[in-house]
Amino acid sequence: MRVAKFVEAGELLSVGEAPVPSTRVNDLILKVKACGICGSDLHMSDVHNHEGAMTPLSKGTVMGHEFCGEVVDIGPAVNQNFKIGDRVTALPFIGCGACVYCLSGSGHRCSEVVYTGLGAESGGYAEFVRASPIETIKLPEGVDWKTGALVEPLAVGLHSVKMAKLVAGDRVLILGAGPVGLAVALWCRYFGANHVIVSDFVPERLSVAESLGATAVINGLKEDVVGSFKKEVGSRPNVILECVGVPGTQQLAMNFAPAGGRIVVVGVCMAPDTILPVKAITKELQVNYVFMYQRSDFELTIDLLNRGLIDPSPLISDSVGFDDFSKTFDKLKTDKTACKVLLQP
Repeated sequence: MRVAKFVEAGELLSVGEAPVPSTRVNDLILKVKACGICGSDLHMSDVHNHEGAMTPLSKGTVMGHEFCGEVVDIGPAVNQNFKIGDRVTALPFIGCGACVYCLSGSGHRCSEVVYTGLGAESGGYAEFVRASPIETIKLPEGVDWKTGALVEPLAVGLHSVKMAKLVAGDRVLILGAGPVGLAVALWCRYFGANHVIVSDFVPERLSVAESLGATAVINGLKEDVVGSFKKEVGSRPNVILECVGVPGTQQLAMNFAPAGGRIVVVGVCMAPDTILPVKAITKELQVNYVFMYQRSDFELTIDLLNRGLIDPSPLISDSVGFDDFSKTFDKLKTDKTACKVLLQP
């Protein structure tokens, strides 16, 4: 099968051949129909051995964790109701399948978990990928392949908004209009936030934010973020979701928040960061960090997509095949005008 492999930091992914994953007794093998390029993959592919940073990828890693596909093989011990040809997506990890975490929908906390697309288990930048039946969910006919590849980032956004304990009427500021920040904006609006204002430096992404339900946008390069928010709303945001994930943005969120404000840190910062705790202390801020999602986040996302109650299609900027994938992936490291680009093998 064709795959795109990580070579080393700063180099183009290498498109070549690899064996199709073997079918173990508790496996599903999927033919990948679409897989999104995630910002964390872009960051991980550029990580060097800096002290305190994330562990660099191993040479030969096949990344990709935002995938959907068709079931083409089923392990003999799989007793869930799957059949060849089923349209599915999957949470991108394989756990033991028997512990309390796996059985409760939080398999990413399993002590034996192996993450898909991070080295030990090849990911969705491939023609075929292995999935756990416990983490695999069928896609109804109302969810096409491209939309199926958006379930994972939408689930990140949903989990983040749930952690924000959002209530109708909240005044929300979202820092960062990347795919996750945009997904957060969609969910904030869906759950009844009165004001959903997105700040970013890229006009093209701010335009997408408006199409996904943002009530206003702020160009952080040209405008004072707090001043613009107060002009629009009449007060500071009582909920801030930090969706950038670079050093300094957590402190910005603390600076922007009012006394008693709620901050949810969604962006995955892969380098050391420094904050001034006294700012959060004197304001008595609630600061939550979020990580991934639960199976129920996937299930609700799929149900609402199927019923047409959310429309994430503005997220998709482009889709490419393997021939253009490496250069497209590399371009996204610097070109922030695009949003979600899909590999369709």
